[in-house]
Amino acid sequence: MMGLLAAFVGYSASFAIVMAALEAMGATEGQAATGLFFATLAMGLCSLVLPLITRAPSAIAWSTPGAAFLASSATLPGGFGEALGALITCGVLILITGLIPALGRWVGRIPKPIANALLAGVLLKLCLAPALALGSIPALMIPVILAWIVGLRLNRLAAMPLAVLTMAVVLAFTVDFDAAGAAFSAGWFPTVAPSMAIFEPVSMLSVGLPLYLVTMAGQNIPGFAVLELNNFPARRPLMLRVTGVASLLSAPFGAMPINMSAITAAMMCGEDAGADPAKRYWAATISGVSYCLLALLAGVTATLVTIAPTALIIGIAGLALIPALVGSLRSAFSEPGQLEAPALTFLTAASGMTLFGVSGAFWGLVLGGLVWLSKSLLNRQTHASSKPDDDRA
Repeated sequence: MMGLLAAFVGYSASFAIVMAALEAMGATEGQAATGLFFATLAMGLCSLVLPLITRAPSAIAWSTPGAAFLASSATLPGGFGEALGALITCGVLILITGLIPALGRWVGRIPKPIANALLAGVLLKLCLAPALALGSIPALMIPVILAWIVGLRLNRLAAMPLAVLTMAVVLAFTVDFDAAGAAFSAGWFPTVAPSMAIFEPVSMLSVGLPLYLVTMAGQNIPGFAVLELNNFPARRPLMLRVTGVASLLSAPFGAMPINMSAITAAMMCGEDAGADPAKRYWAATISGVSYCLLALLAGVTATLVTIAPTALIIGIAGLALIPALVGSLRSAFSEPGQLEAPALTFLTAASGMTLFGVSGAFWGLVLGGLVWLSKSLLNRQTHASSKPDDDRA
């Protein structure tokens, strides 16, 4: 039962973010449906395979922060094909991280406040969307926000499913389904065909690399931590290789990167997933079957998103990301002696600026890292110079 619930929560809480990302990438309705189908299918297959291999509730998800990053980015000059090149780059980097553990350790050395500030900057633009939607389509957005608040009061995990169900009810009373009937009849199942990827060095650096970093920092590392916190083995190289291969194979179809999940892992690591910890991996396996079944709804989901107001879909996506934004901001400014570096990273990543064609997310990481390093070196020198005086005293 917990596996079914985890799959429903994981899908309903974030599919709008994935659809917003695909739209920002320049995907057509058919390409968006194909991307959603393969992302959900890749999640399902990895959720089936990894728990059976590791005998741990290895929860898998698509990269929600990665999708948020893409959704808040400008469409690349090469359109959807160039975005696919960035997705493939991210999949290759995840796979290489699994093959070369030293790379994973290097990513782990990025100061946590900097990594969280980068994530917060990526999320900010989408998290503003609910307020903007409230101003532009209040009649549609107010019921959704109220449902989300009620869900938070009942159970944090119920907030987004309740908001999505409310959105469906709102659309049922506001959308002319007779006029939309042709769209539904044409979109029950997506066209299974890859698109031509375009590999541009600038987009691989400015989109592919930040996409990899927010996926690692925002999903994989917390996902590993949840498993270890609950005394389950986190076989990092194996898990990164499997999710890297899945990401690489599904990227040409427009699928978001696949990674470990922290939220659904926490659901399936606890006693609610079974009294015997040794058998809790079955919950993750059941979630995999559920994801594979949900993949069949990709065409319908894409059509529903297409006929709904764009502001409503992006507003729903923003609601889903607010808890992640709050958590990342709290962690970004958790060290009183290092506030300027994460602030610079956050502001640069959130600004939407580009320099030499490279996105603000990359420059935010670079600038924040330089400030962090320089201040750390200055603090060490100050500490070293004050030591002799302390000794003489």
